[in-house]
Amino acid sequence: MRLHHVQVACPRGGEHAARRFYADGLGMSEVAKPAELAGRGGCWFRLDAAEIHVGVEEPFRPARKAHPALVVEDLAAVAERLGALGFEVDWTERHTFPGFERCHTRDAHGNRVELLSSG
Repeated sequence: MRLHHVQVACPRGGEHAARRFYADGLGMSEVAKPAELAGRGGCWFRLDAAEIHVGVEEPFRPARKAHPALVVEDLAAVAERLGALGFEVDWTERHTFPGFERCHTRDAHGNRVELLSSG
């Protein structure tokens, strides 16, 4: 078994803001949705084996606890890039996961995202 993707939600029309976080902030590439699904809105992103699908949900409520956890090469650089784009990065749990350094942030719609780097 392997994980194919994680889906998070956004409100209708939230694709541009999602691109700002996942593409500009995390450095993921947007991938085309299949034609059968494109009419639903949302957008998909991929970097290496990690894939995030941002889907439109109405009514929309951000995921405050549930979250994707993404392992990144240079945690400090990614966190700095997110901060420069205006996304808050929380380091309070930096050394609380054995074998990893981590931080938490929220995407453009308030969904929690964890970023890790092997320490």
